[in-house]
Amino acid sequence: MQQLIWPLIVAFLLALACGPVTLPLLRKLKLGQNVRDDGPQSHLVKAGTPTMGGIIFLAGGLLSTLLFFRGDVQWTLFAIVITIGFGLIGFVDDFIKVHMHRSLGLRAYQKIIGQLGLAIVVALFAANHPEIGTALYIPFIGYVDFGIWYIPFTVFIVVGMVNSVNLTDGLDGLASGMSVIVCAAFALVSYGLAQQAQAGGEVLRAVSLRNMAVFGSAMAGGCLGFLRYNAHPAKAFMGDTGSLALGAAISVLGVVTRMQYLLAVFGGMFIASTISVIIQVVSYKTRKKRVFRMAPLHHHFELGGMHETKVVSMYYALTIGLCILGLLSLLA
Repeated sequence: MQQLIWPLIVAFLLALACGPVTLPLLRKLKLGQNVRDDGPQSHLVKAGTPTMGGIIFLAGGLLSTLLFFRGDVQWTLFAIVITIGFGLIGFVDDFIKVHMHRSLGLRAYQKIIGQLGLAIVVALFAANHPEIGTALYIPFIGYVDFGIWYIPFTVFIVVGMVNSVNLTDGLDGLASGMSVIVCAAFALVSYGLAQQAQAGGEVLRAVSLRNMAVFGSAMAGGCLGFLRYNAHPAKAFMGDTGSLALGAAISVLGVVTRMQYLLAVFGGMFIASTISVIIQVVSYKTRKKRVFRMAPLHHHFELGGMHETKVVSMYYALTIGLCILGLLSLLA
């Protein structure tokens, strides 16, 4: 288990150390958050808080991964490249928001083109890799080969998870804290699968899975360190730079372990954000009525009188419960 503990600790310390360097730079460059005026009024005081803070946990998490991975580098580099790739889409989005003062950043079609391109790369890499392939684990059934449906299914899953994390990033410490829990859970899954592969004589797969355990642990540690600056009251926001990268990192962990279903279980509260937005939009388009006070769902609770920190605590608790449920499902 030291293979999981040390990457987490080092990433945590690196993220803590990056904060005092990164935050003054973001302020100097005037990269402050533009708060939407149609959101909760209590959030207007957050205008000007440095955004793009996701750089802090990305630096900690990715550097720690590079320090602690061992053996074959292929899966590690794949995870890092995809995470950075989605982070760059978010960076451009954030840059447009703060420099062009356009609160919505990139156009929707521009975001989706970039995301689809990277998601297709993820799906093709996995489908054609001899240690991954097109078979997915289904609880109570075992491994099921998705064949030609694997690529569109995986693209859908990756894009969906990335945007779900992005939509959840709306309260201080919400997405970052939930990501600590989810990444840690995937690190445990990857480590357990590595032990299983080693026992079965699949040495190369075991090494790659241990590296994914290191990656998951390091990303959890980076996010934990970032909470020092992102917890209420936030001194920095992760921005789309961080949220899209986090969604990508979590997605890659689900794909390479062949446990895509765990993305829906571990990340259930992320997905709740997306579902609430879909329900709200469909309801308003068809009935001219809103189901929620405001979407995503966390704003519904906030506008209902629940303090921001209580909403965040509730999401943490539910995510921990879902992760325990997901881990137990592996015993089925």
